[in-house]
Amino acid sequence: MIIPVRCWTCGSLIADKWEEFHERVENNENPEKVLDDLKVNRWCCRRMLIAHIDLIDEILPFS
Repeated sequence: MIIPVRCWTCGSLIADKWEEFHERVENNENPEKVLDDLKVNRWCCRRMLIAHIDLIDEILPFS
């Protein structure tokens, strides 16, 4: 749905990194390098960004 504001495991702020991460990965950059550049070092935070599926545009018409 919408990217969570904080990591569910450690509580670090991750929502502010989503837009840049998403844009750079869409432009065929390596996700590992992008996360390193954004200084997302913990595996739990990396998981939150890599595994996120943006479904808000599909659900919005039903609300």
